[in-house]
Amino acid sequence: MANREYPEPGDLVVCTVKSVRNFGAFVSLEEYDQKEGFIHITEIATGWVKRMSDFVREGQRVVCRVLEVNPSKGHIDISLKKVNEHQKRETIQDWKNEQRAEKLLEILGEKLGENVEWCHETFANDLIEYYGTLYTAFEEAASNDKLDKKLFKGKWVDAFIEIAIDNVTPATISIDGFLELTSNAPDGIEHIRTALIKAEDSEDVKIEVQYVGAPKYRIVVKGIDYKTAEDEMKLAVDRASESIEKNGGTAKFNRREK
Repeated sequence: MANREYPEPGDLVVCTVKSVRNFGAFVSLEEYDQKEGFIHITEIATGWVKRMSDFVREGQRVVCRVLEVNPSKGHIDISLKKVNEHQKRETIQDWKNEQRAEKLLEILGEKLGENVEWCHETFANDLIEYYGTLYTAFEEAASNDKLDKKLFKGKWVDAFIEIAIDNVTPATISIDGFLELTSNAPDGIEHIRTALIKAEDSEDVKIEVQYVGAPKYRIVVKGIDYKTAEDEMKLAVDRASESIEKNGGTAKFNRREK
């Protein structure tokens, strides 16, 4: 669900083709109250377009890039050719996720005895602003069994978390790196073990340390996005390094095995 009345140039938008003409295609923008957009024939494909029907048809769902927006005239010019396959798949998936999130919000509203408008005004718009999308908020709640209690309070919070856990499987990505820990102290093995335990100590993501072969250990971090995973990887390495170095040992980290 878009928060703005109109998209901005450069935005990727999900559209449904309403009519196809010789000079272009008219579409409705799904995330912007079905506002009309226009794809000129020169923005359909990179090559020569002999027949529009070879590229678009009525009722087809497409992903386009916004070129120009004129709110005073209600004109939105968009391009089909300026979207690659990866962007198309990702945008469609994000759109589907938000459709699902809105359905879950309806369920939550019914459980609370409130309508969707009340949900948006009371907390959903704030969740979107904080997490980026409503679906991401549901993923966060499903993954961690909580929301930020300093920011989000009210009768809806527990019900939101319950619905998230029952209906959403958090998407996870995985990154890894290799940590070399050494210690010449008599109890060096214990210092290394303590450092590895500290590396795994995270409440936000799953971190697993795997033995490769002394002095090398593989650290695997699973998170909901790459930025979170990378940040948590750095924290894990910092915790382990600080622990081993304060006891006279050394730590060395590489993202790739050497």
